Amino acid sequence: MTADPGEGPHVRQLLGAYVLDALAADETRMVSRHLQSCDRCAADYVEVAEAASLLALLSVDDLLE
Repeated sequence: MTADPGEGPHVRQLLGAYVLDALAADETRMVSRHLQSCDRCAADYVEVAEAASLLALLSVDDLLE
């Protein structure tokens, strides 16, 4: 994670795992709190969540093409 002065560490690198509910409880809480106060990371979260939703629509045949 990178830090910006006055904003604290960003969580973009954890968003994929956050969307998939694959973080430890303390990391999940940290990401959740950060997303409430950081518009940039919140926008990135929306993009990652949308991508994960779209991937769920693919079949195995789609992936083999």
